[in-house]
Amino acid sequence: MMISIILNEWKILVRNRSIVYVSLVFMLSIISVVWMGNLQSKNQSQAQIAAEKHIRAQWDNLEPMNPHRAAHYGVYVFKPISILNSLDDGVSSITGNVLKLEGHVQNEIVHSEASQSIAISRFGKLKFSTIMQYMVPLFLIFLSFGSISNDKETGRLKLIALQGVSLEKLILSKSLSIWLYGLILLIFSILLQFLLGSSSADFGIRIGFILISYGLYYFIVVCLSTYISASFKNNTSAISLLLATWIMWTIFLPKIWGNTVEKVHPLPSRQNFISQMKEDRSKGIDGHNPTDERRSKLKEEYLARYNVDSLSQLPINFDGIVMQADEEYGNQVWDKHFGNNYLIYQKQKRLYQLSGLLNPFSSLQNLSMGFCGSDMIHHLDFLKKAELYRRYLIKTLNDKHAHGGSKTGEWRWTVDNTFFRSVKTFKYQTMKIKDQIENYYIDILSLIVWVLFSGFLIRYKIKRDIIILSLIHI
Repeated sequence: MMISIILNEWKILVRNRSIVYVSLVFMLSIISVVWMGNLQSKNQSQAQIAAEKHIRAQWDNLEPMNPHRAAHYGVYVFKPISILNSLDDGVSSITGNVLKLEGHVQNEIVHSEASQSIAISRFGKLKFSTIMQYMVPLFLIFLSFGSISNDKETGRLKLIALQGVSLEKLILSKSLSIWLYGLILLIFSILLQFLLGSSSADFGIRIGFILISYGLYYFIVVCLSTYISASFKNNTSAISLLLATWIMWTIFLPKIWGNTVEKVHPLPSRQNFISQMKEDRSKGIDGHNPTDERRSKLKEEYLARYNVDSLSQLPINFDGIVMQADEEYGNQVWDKHFGNNYLIYQKQKRLYQLSGLLNPFSSLQNLSMGFCGSDMIHHLDFLKKAELYRRYLIKTLNDKHAHGGSKTGEWRWTVDNTFFRSVKTFKYQTMKIKDQIENYYIDILSLIVWVLFSGFLIRYKIKRDIIILSLIHI
């Protein structure tokens, strides 16, 4: 019986020219957006590869110079651009993808897409995530409403009920038929992306999780839409409630909850953060042990270690020792302040994830960005690994300065590019999603709860509500 109803609903959809035309528009839009997104991602990735090779060639061919000068020269590293970023670029368009690594300072990542595009900042850019998160669910809402309202107006709902057809099975069948329509659009989009993307195992797993996440969200949207449409006597009231719910889910609740999260777990302002970092760097983490005192203690330590009376008698270059000690102290400062920020980010994320219990759209957005590798978790992982490489790079240069054969005060002492070529290149590997899935348990659980709730409404509530509101008033 349910299969017959689903097939009949599909016949109605196919015969409706407006739905066919809209479907074609959706598919053409999806093809265009996915193709253009993949093309842009590949072009950016190729540009990054070319830039990385150019920067490495410059480093390998540095003129003979002091290692400390090379530390100030620094290198640039790039956050890889994945093909999945064309599906959902998440925070990537805001945070940027280029970072300079050098001695003494930890720079901020720069060159975000949003900062370089007037069109993005003023009007926004049509993205795959925009179509699949906003436009397709809205269209499914109208389809669900239209399917029920037409049966109400024509008296078909009453006729079917009088023939002994279970009302909950009827509404569930209608919901499944429309959900399958949305699922076809989704599978078409994901399959297109899969064909244009890479063939790695992690890529396939991420694509599978994306398909499941969107599929669950579409099921929730369709079930709630058919339930509300069937339960309300007045069609105007039903469509008004549906649109109000969609607006609340996609616009107001994310903003309201996001602002609440920032108030509950506030991050320090950028100005205060930078000033506190500078103060701790110069005066000590706890306000004591300033730079000159640390240098004096270090000097006495090395004089005693080598049993000499002056720095000139040291068989090593004390300047390199001081530079590395300063770096290690700066690393402690970095770990303190950035570590505190990371803890705040984690608290913000967990609190924001709880909003999924009230708003499944928030859970979908979190999962979409996470599985596409463009959320804050992936961004912070890149920053951490880039900082680890910076520490390796600067320590390598400082160790060469200290133990490479020069003496204290010989700032004109240089090394050739044979040494610079021996320094390893930064290679960032994106986290495997199977190792990070625990970060998204709350979002996954929220969607599952909403799916069960939607099924409960159809299974246990629909018969009573429709009998009262639909059959009596038709």
